[in-house]
Amino acid sequence: MPEQTARNVGPSGIDIAYERLGDPDAPPVLLIMGAGAQLINWPEGFCRALVDRGAHVVRFDTRDSGRSTHCADAPVPDFAAALAGDLSTAAYTLSDLAADTVGLLDALGLDAVHLVGSSMGGMIAQMIAIEHPERVRSLTSMMSTTGRPGVGEADFSLFAGLGAPPAEREAFVAWQVSALRLAASPGFAFDARAAADRAGRVFDRGYDPLGIQRQGLAVVATGDRTERLRSLRVPTLVVHGAADRVCDVSGAHATAAAVPGAELLIVDGMGHHLPQELWPRLADRIGAFL
Repeated sequence: MPEQTARNVGPSGIDIAYERLGDPDAPPVLLIMGAGAQLINWPEGFCRALVDRGAHVVRFDTRDSGRSTHCADAPVPDFAAALAGDLSTAAYTLSDLAADTVGLLDALGLDAVHLVGSSMGGMIAQMIAIEHPERVRSLTSMMSTTGRPGVGEADFSLFAGLGAPPAEREAFVAWQVSALRLAASPGFAFDARAAADRAGRVFDRGYDPLGIQRQGLAVVATGDRTERLRSLRVPTLVVHGAADRVCDVSGAHATAAAVPGAELLIVDGMGHHLPQELWPRLADRIGAFL
């Protein structure tokens, strides 16, 4: 189905751009992407693999990304102050992003879905399962963490030589491909052509550097979810790459330890990246929930 926009969504009354794939009567799988990412960052081939396994797939732009509402009037995020305890520049939290997502389910007439979240999207999915458990059939948390200090942390030296993202399209695409290559999976092929094509579409659809920062500050403002994750009673799969330097694999171990009965899948050679070679395997594991 073509991309559409839901209006006046959730408690904040925002617009959310979304796309639906597959049979609308099939079990719904909602894909939630990470900070700064858009619905198109879910590879089309992976979405098709889920559809082939009997899923009705929904992917969307979170607040402050792509063609959904951008909070342009919000304060400029101050991470140093936030880490020192002053959260006054946080425009929202993961709870707000979870409420946005539940609002989208309401707009689409979906009572309960199978959640699949990647990176910050995994954190949003966790928060939906915590605060809106009746809307969740299963939870798949990928490349994510619990918010507990000391686990799932990034190796910021990885991107030390990149500098700030350029404002001009061609330079941004080159910068984005370099960043994605650094974060990618050393044990699998990196498709630079596909990465460049997607980076160009990301730029054209609504790239927002401050939006990414506002999303990142929402993670800081939310804090540790560990104890709340212990309350979950939903089938859960935790997926992570052993070579992930953007979110250390300790985040997956902490998540799986916190959620009762969670299954943990650690993939050797996988980084902060969804390699094409893994799409069938991961689609099979998620499809088993359907």
